[in-house]
Amino acid sequence: MTRFHVHVGVEDIDASIRFYSTLFAAEPTVRKSDYAKWMLENPRVNFAISQSDNPLGVQHLGIQAENEDELAEVYDRLSGAERPILEEKGAACCYAKSDKQWVADPQGVAWETFLTHEEATVFGDSRAISELREMSVRPSACSCAPVELEKPSTATAAACRGI
Repeated sequence: MTRFHVHVGVEDIDASIRFYSTLFAAEPTVRKSDYAKWMLENPRVNFAISQSDNPLGVQHLGIQAENEDELAEVYDRLSGAERPILEEKGAACCYAKSDKQWVADPQGVAWETFLTHEEATVFGDSRAISELREMSVRPSACSCAPVELEKPSTATAAACRGI
């Protein structure tokens, strides 16, 4: 059964962990100095937060598969959405190694579908992290989301910077 995924950028990881632990009535299943994740059953969600140089708020949304068949099923649906899809095999992101497909919706919101295979010792070593930090992106862009998905228009980028 797939699981909904939400990743939120936070300013204060400890205060945010206290808040979300209270909200969810559960401690994080993964906790690092700059990252925390709750694997909740009710609602069935993989909710993650991270503290970094990326914008605060929702970073990206996603669908987490539990096996290769589920990942293939979601990928087939994405293929029909008429949006560019970028695949990443063995990507290290959020202290996990996963196979992923990334797509941006018509508003530029980054979505990932993924199947996690194992833990990673680093938050993420994807080249997309440094590329995204170098450009002005919508606040919804994930720190691990590949830049090839879709760059925002100049007007959108200016609006996100408050210009």
